[in-house]
Amino acid sequence: MAQVQVSVQPQEVPKKQANKALVASMVGSSIEWFDFFLYGSMASLVFNKLFFPSSDPVVGLLLAYLSFGLSFFIRPLGGVIFSHIGDKIGRKKTLILTLSLMGGATFLIGVLPDYNAIGIWAPILLIALRLLQGLGIGGEWGGSVLLAVEYSKKENRGFYGSIPQLGVPVGMLLGTVAISLISTLPEEQFLTWGWRLPFLLSAVLIILGLWIRNGIDETPTFKEAKESGNIAKIPLIDTFRYNWKSVLIVVGAKFIETGPFYIFATFVIAYATGYLGYNTTTVLMAVAIANFVCIIMVPTMGKLSDKVGRKPIYIAGTVGLILFAFPYFYLLSLKSPFWLTVATIIAIGILWAPIEAMMGTMFSEIFSTNVRMTGISVGNQIGAALFGGTAPLVALALLNAFNDSWVPIAIYIVVAGIISLISLLAIQDKRDLDL
Repeated sequence: MAQVQVSVQPQEVPKKQANKALVASMVGSSIEWFDFFLYGSMASLVFNKLFFPSSDPVVGLLLAYLSFGLSFFIRPLGGVIFSHIGDKIGRKKTLILTLSLMGGATFLIGVLPDYNAIGIWAPILLIALRLLQGLGIGGEWGGSVLLAVEYSKKENRGFYGSIPQLGVPVGMLLGTVAISLISTLPEEQFLTWGWRLPFLLSAVLIILGLWIRNGIDETPTFKEAKESGNIAKIPLIDTFRYNWKSVLIVVGAKFIETGPFYIFATFVIAYATGYLGYNTTTVLMAVAIANFVCIIMVPTMGKLSDKVGRKPIYIAGTVGLILFAFPYFYLLSLKSPFWLTVATIIAIGILWAPIEAMMGTMFSEIFSTNVRMTGISVGNQIGAALFGGTAPLVALALLNAFNDSWVPIAIYIVVAGIISLISLLAIQDKRDLDL
């Protein structure tokens, strides 16, 4: 019976409909990550000055990064809440909810008064809105991945699963370009009103994303599960009762994807400008170029994984980042815009891209349909909380604890890679199996 359902599924899903779902997964994910990364960049450029003022610049930056990291610890809660909805009611409804929550919080950040206007309420409200962003992004990732993966055939699942992963580099690229443009304003104008523009204009993107997502149908895989009654009563309990090993595997494998990325893309802005003397625009452009390369690499790696498997590509990217951790910081220390750009392209565009491309598909393949969204969301968000949101904060703390030496940060990246390699040993490649 199950084999008959799988064989007819491609005929029941027109290619046009599958492609529409693919676009919806990428566009919505890109918008949400644009909003999310916008905060990360502003934390080191604006929020440390306007919302966390301190006589010691390092303290102000640490507080700003702390507000950045807090959202990662609420992301698992967002993953639990919205994946429960996704596994019980459907992927589509979940994605509309997460995009609405994320968009509303981002717009409100753009109109929030600073510390000089409302005092202590400014950082409190900023953190509250950041936590709402964390809730939204916690549910977004699993839904967008499954929207693509569950519309795919096993022959192109790696490629389909890589498309929503473009949301990270596309969102980062949009955010970086937006900040680069407004950072050309005189500093007084930038700090007074310029920084607010990207947050306010994101409302247009949110409306576009909601319109696209509202026009798609529920995934065929979830429809079949619902029709057959294969729906978990309480997905979270079933996930940890029967799939706890898979959740731990996802958490460990996630480390190399999340920690190093936030060092290469977020921490580097404060480090390169504040400690090495680089111009802000130079650093932002290096990150933008690297993300552009990543946008090309991610679907290419996704298509390659349909031929050679997810695991070998993920391992190759992990080993590459381990080996490049020390050369990366050495190239930055040369204080050359050229070598900064080269280092950033290699780190994000060449080595991190294969990991990002594989993550959604590989994680989806190790969970059954009735708990798939809960399993990948909870595992992914726990990993992000432990090693992602804390990465800029830990890197800055290490830098100051070891007399501005970058060596401990490089070791930190190596440790993340080793943990992920151990987790990857337990993953079986399932590219030839139907979901």
